Formats: sequence, structure tokens, C-alpha cells
Amino acid sequence: MTQAKPGDKVRIHYTGTLSDGSTFDSSEGRDPLEFTVGSGEIIPGLDKEVEGMAVGEAKSVTVAAAEAYGDHDPGRTQAVPRDQVPEHIPLDIGTQLQLQTPDGQAVAVSVAEVTEDEVVLDANHPLAGKDLNFAVELVEIV
Repeated sequence: MTQAKPGDKVRIHYTGTLSDGSTFDSSEGRDPLEFTVGSGEIIPGLDKEVEGMAVGEAKSVTVAAAEAYGDHDPGRTQAVPRDQVPEHIPLDIGTQLQLQTPDGQAVAVSVAEVTEDEVVLDANHPLAGKDLNFAVELVEIV
């Protein structure tokens, strides 16, 4: 039976959940996810788990934060004086915003904390610092 190896283009169905059981992503109702094994197109920990799978094989795996979106980096958070945030900007915790750096580069951030005096913005990936669980099935090696 052929097994997925680095360089193979594969298609998988998957459901990703957090430790509390909530689903953060799934291919359910969509075409399978297609990527090349070992190419860095998906998170490293899941890529490693797909390597060696046979077509039709399904398994459940846990990918540690370090092998997913990395650990949460406090250096990627910044407190901004609340009076510097325009009033029309929603400040609900978790709200996704896009900032522009002085050199014109766009940076995605989320509202992490709001006090009377400041707003803490977080540029970490929303899944940084979280271990991820996947139910994965190798559908095809192209």
C-alpha cells in the first residue's frame, strides 16, 4: 500500500478541535485540503502526521502549540492609550483589526484587553499557544 512521503501532493479531510472540544476548522462540506507533504504549506505538526499515512487511513492526532502556530509571544502584544483609538473602532475582546506599520505593511491584530485607559492589541495568531487536535483522513495521493 502506498504511503504519503515528502514531495507527494495529497488530499486530506480533517476536523481541527481545541482541548475544550470546540471546532476551529474543518473540511466538512468542502473539497479535501490539497498540499504537498513536507513543503511547509500546512502547520508542521500536521504535515509530519500525514507523512506515512496510506490512502483511506484515518487517525486522530494532537499537535503541540510549538508545532502548530507557535507559543503565544507576549512581545507581540502592545498597549495603546484608549484615547488614541478612534471612537468608531469596535473594542470587543477578540475583535480582529488591521493596522498599518509606518512602512505601509498591514498587520492583523485582535483586541485582547480593554481598560479605562488603554487597549491591548495582540498580533499573535489566534491559535498561538494552543495544542490542536485533528481527526484526519488521507483521501488521495495525487
